[in-house]
Amino acid sequence: MFIADAPGLDFLNSVATPVDAPVDWIDDGAGLLAWLEQAGMVPPDVLGAMRERAMPGELDRLAGQARSLREWFRGFVRSNKGRALDAGNLKDLEPLNQLLSRDKGFAQIASGEDSDKLRFVRTRRWSSPESLLQPIGEAMAKLVAEEDFSYIKACEGPTCTLLFADHTRGHVRRWCSMAACGNRAKQTAHRQRAKTPR
Repeated sequence: MFIADAPGLDFLNSVATPVDAPVDWIDDGAGLLAWLEQAGMVPPDVLGAMRERAMPGELDRLAGQARSLREWFRGFVRSNKGRALDAGNLKDLEPLNQLLSRDKGFAQIASGEDSDKLRFVRTRRWSSPESLLQPIGEAMAKLVAEEDFSYIKACEGPTCTLLFADHTRGHVRRWCSMAACGNRAKQTAHRQRAKTPR
């Protein structure tokens, strides 16, 4: 469910109730690795290496840490959505800054898509399974620093729990997806109009 228009919110949407039953895409270590790959946050070769060298249960414990991080951040986003953030929010973001301070990221010059060109590349040393949380932390930090929280919204679907960044002109987006909740709302409105006598 990558519909949020912001990777940090897509992480929050990795557990959702889009229709009736909750679905958690990172309920175990395999789910976390699959989600990271689908999100494009970690190269597939790094994920393969982590799978091979992880101790039994280690990736499941990491998924538990990711879920805890997700629920902490969900509380922060839900309590601050709809209004701009400022320096007064820094204290609340201390757990995220602690995670980011453990990053082993670095930059280097590499060849580009066209072999004659060079490009600036940010990467990291994937020294342990815990390093897989760094790109998630980075996505959350970018959400906080680069998105206007005035336009972070929750889907108006009656049972939907998805969040999104409203980048539409006029900021009128109401649904996680017109194909899902938006369509259901249209059908419900149509049925209501059909029931009402003229």
